[in-house]
Amino acid sequence: MHWRKLLRILHRDFGYVAAGLTIIYAISGIAVNHIQDWNPNYKIEKTFLILDSLPKNATQEEITKFVLKAVGETREVKNTYRSSPDELEIFVEGNSILVNYLTKEVKQEKVNSRFFLKETNDLHLNKPKGIWTYVADIFAVALLFLAISGLFLIKGKNGIKGRGLWLTLIGLVIPLSFWLYYYL
Repeated sequence: MHWRKLLRILHRDFGYVAAGLTIIYAISGIAVNHIQDWNPNYKIEKTFLILDSLPKNATQEEITKFVLKAVGETREVKNTYRSSPDELEIFVEGNSILVNYLTKEVKQEKVNSRFFLKETNDLHLNKPKGIWTYVADIFAVALLFLAISGLFLIKGKNGIKGRGLWLTLIGLVIPLSFWLYYYL
């Protein structure tokens, strides 16, 4: 079998496998690139409510139960904290609640995972470690193979000896230029 034909077959098959992984990495990469604009892992929902009343002469525990019922929070309380004589902070998994005794204001910050994005970001940043590290390394080697083998798939003026050389050089110059600009 001619080496170029074997290269095409391997490039095609590795390419199909890499395509799925590339889609996941690309989605995560775009999300993480804009971290200054939004949190790609979590959605933070802030709500504000004024209660009609609070129980008089109630204990901190009784007020906590009252407020949780009023805001519809059913999860278990992790902690409470009296940040000032007029304020109580209630911490529930994924929810922080601030109660002002004088104004009867309740401010909530609910933190929810962004479905799919958080998981893809965790994979992209190798949070699982273990065997995923090897999967990511194999993927990186496959991308390297695809990049190098792709250089030799086309012959002639559009191949690596012609137009392909110039386009490859442009692809190298772009990150090198940014590297020089930002780091030197």
